[in-house]
Amino acid sequence: MIQIGYTMMTEQAGPRQLVEDVVQAERAGFDFSVASDHYFPWLDEQGHAPYVWSVLGAAAQATSRIPLMTYVTCPTFRYHPVVVAQKAATMQLLSEGRFRLGLGSGENLNEHVVGRGWPAVAVREDKLGEAVEIIRRLFDGGYVTHHGEHFQVEGAKLWDRPDTPPPIGVAVSGPRSCELAGRLADVMIAVEPKAELVSMFEDGGGRGKPKIGQLPVCYDTDRDRAVKRAHEQFRWFGGGWKVNAELPGTAGFAAATTFVRPEDVADSIPCGDSVEDFVEAVRPFADAGFTEVALVQVGGDAQGPFLDWAEKALIPALREL
Repeated sequence: MIQIGYTMMTEQAGPRQLVEDVVQAERAGFDFSVASDHYFPWLDEQGHAPYVWSVLGAAAQATSRIPLMTYVTCPTFRYHPVVVAQKAATMQLLSEGRFRLGLGSGENLNEHVVGRGWPAVAVREDKLGEAVEIIRRLFDGGYVTHHGEHFQVEGAKLWDRPDTPPPIGVAVSGPRSCELAGRLADVMIAVEPKAELVSMFEDGGGRGKPKIGQLPVCYDTDRDRAVKRAHEQFRWFGGGWKVNAELPGTAGFAAATTFVRPEDVADSIPCGDSVEDFVEAVRPFADAGFTEVALVQVGGDAQGPFLDWAEKALIPALREL
């Protein structure tokens, strides 16, 4: 049975609401939660980008059962890997073992702010692999000194370190990232229900490990209103990772999606209140071998009604997958 998660999407809600929403998601019966780590929203219409680590700390105190996870943090530009290790260890302690550290090679949208350039994807993935190795060494305890190709570490140590370190997830999109994730990660992360990603991850060493996907949805009792909201706030989603990782700001995403029509968005994002449509959108992840799927309800002001509906209708139906 595939596990169903809830996404705290920091691009579309402020910090207090994000915490209130995950509390309601826990009550509704979601199996886990994930949170995006953004400095910018994708589009101006979304309007938010609070610091996710503060949100997660508050969520750890406001909830008692639901697992928490970054989806995903880039540990190579805005953050140095030793800082990410410290943050993740602290979150594991605050949440009493409910935290998973999701990592990825980043998007220019969020990482350009520190003015360190945006290298080719191969370089970004090399940096990610080196960062994961540093984080794991710090999780293991003791002092760490590292002089690598991309990072320097001088006598770092985690002074508040959980007995059980948080599992590390790595985002994948192709053969190279799947090999890296299979070798270094405890969890595979992806946003597309592609069976080949699962196969490559397993061939790289990930057999038997969790595989998490993510799916945007737009619940509303008025389908036309749902389609309009999905188009306004999520028309960027169809660009795919190769495009979405490269554009440096909201203006770029607005320009790139000028000719995306509402019906185009509705073709890829289930809109309305048909349980069957939502179940059928999740099914490809289950068929591809994913073990977990995190749903993203589009619209910061549309979370409460979605969570009520999910508790009563959607989650019970998804349990049948």
